[in-house]
Amino acid sequence: MAKKGMPMGKGFGGGNMNQLMQQAQRMQRELEIAQEETKDMTGETSVGGGFVKVTVGSDHQVLSLELAREVIDPDDAEMLQDLVVAAINEAMRDLDSKIEARMAKVTGGSGMGFPGL
Repeated sequence: MAKKGMPMGKGFGGGNMNQLMQQAQRMQRELEIAQEETKDMTGETSVGGGFVKVTVGSDHQVLSLELAREVIDPDDAEMLQDLVVAAINEAMRDLDSKIEARMAKVTGGSGMGFPGL
């Protein structure tokens, strides 16, 4: 028996629960589509005035690294190392930003279900 003051039927679960389930299923489908789309995303950047260029894939693996001849100085390997590290880190941030933006379209920016985003 329902307690006095406790709404039953459509206002308490009934129809709203079905709508909620349908909405959750739609969101799940949209998330699956978004995840599939992010598989082909890349992060790209150049540093040092364009002397070092890096592209990373959605699996956070370096796909390409381009070094201009002018930046290769055998007497200053440390500068080149710093430029490469900076380029890789910036390319990763670029990729993460693109993935986060795509997922936010589905999740409303909550990052729900996506650790690290």
